[in-house]
Amino acid sequence: MAASRDRRRGGPSRRGLIATAVALVCAITALGAPGTAFAGTHAPSSVTAPTDPAPPPAPTPATNAELEAVREKLDALYKDAARATEAYNAAEEKAKKQSEEIDELTGKIAGVQDRVDDLYERAGAAARAQYRSAGLPPEAKLWLSEDPEDFLDGARRVQEGEKAAKGLLADLVSTRDELEKLEQAASSRWADLEEQRRTKDKAREKIEKQIAEAEKLESRLQKEERERLAAMEAEAARQSHAAWVGSGILAGLDDATSASARRAIAYATDQLGKPYVWGAEGPDSFDCSGLTSQAWAKAGYPIPRTSQEQWRQLHRMSVQEMRPGDLIIYNSDATHVAIYVGDGLMIHAPRPGRSVTVAGAGSMPILGVVRPDPHRPNVEED
Repeated sequence: MAASRDRRRGGPSRRGLIATAVALVCAITALGAPGTAFAGTHAPSSVTAPTDPAPPPAPTPATNAELEAVREKLDALYKDAARATEAYNAAEEKAKKQSEEIDELTGKIAGVQDRVDDLYERAGAAARAQYRSAGLPPEAKLWLSEDPEDFLDGARRVQEGEKAAKGLLADLVSTRDELEKLEQAASSRWADLEEQRRTKDKAREKIEKQIAEAEKLESRLQKEERERLAAMEAEAARQSHAAWVGSGILAGLDDATSASARRAIAYATDQLGKPYVWGAEGPDSFDCSGLTSQAWAKAGYPIPRTSQEQWRQLHRMSVQEMRPGDLIIYNSDATHVAIYVGDGLMIHAPRPGRSVTVAGAGSMPILGVVRPDPHRPNVEED
């Protein structure tokens, strides 16, 4: 009855009380939530949500023209590094030779010094003997001698001794002269060795500087730009090789080769995938001439260490006479070399950041071709 009266009087219904209780609980929960703050007892009229700072705009990809300029700059840097590498390798080879010559001279000096010491000892003994026997004149010796024949025999021995002493002194003088010349030669080799060490240090500094600059330039590129740059490099090499093949050069080439050339090719093939490292000649890494010199050394034909000396000293062939195993010299200053493997292909150690690989023989400007074993027949028994 009381509830009926309340409903008739317009009082709160049960449904209304429940709604009020729910609203109160929600309000209390909101007040107790972490990070919730209110000014006084009044709810704010509006709430502004915090906003994150806008992300920086994506860098604009380099244009093809800009990447081409980068490619040309990298090519120049790596060519400079190749020239410095060849200078380093040449200085290293000269330093090795000079060290060997110094070791040989040191051995000779020790031997000659022993001879000098022996001659000094013998000369001293002869001088002492002559001094002891030179106390009386020959006439007195003859007067005092009981047997004139003994005296004459002794006189002959003295004359022979004097002659031997003169020869001994002459040997001593000439041996000392020889020793002095050897010491001067050793001193000169030491000076040359120090000069080669300075040359190596300068070359090393230039190599490291050029490679560091190239790596810094490449590191500025985004991944997509590096991929495009690699594609541009490959395309440039492909076009160069296609033009070379298109000249008809392969039509006249002979693939018959010697057993030694086949051994050199087999060695180079086994090195595929190993990294380029300047100044390296195996077994775990190579530079261009380190690879070719080791390949032919393993084939039984030691050749010069550097590409420039390979070009200067080995037998030159025309490109039209090229056969597998021959070395292709690249660039006008002979700073790169590869081994020709037939079918228009070569194996080489390209540059820092790359590995030993197979490439088109015409993918770079060819200076000429050299053959390490020119007198071997094209077909040779193993």
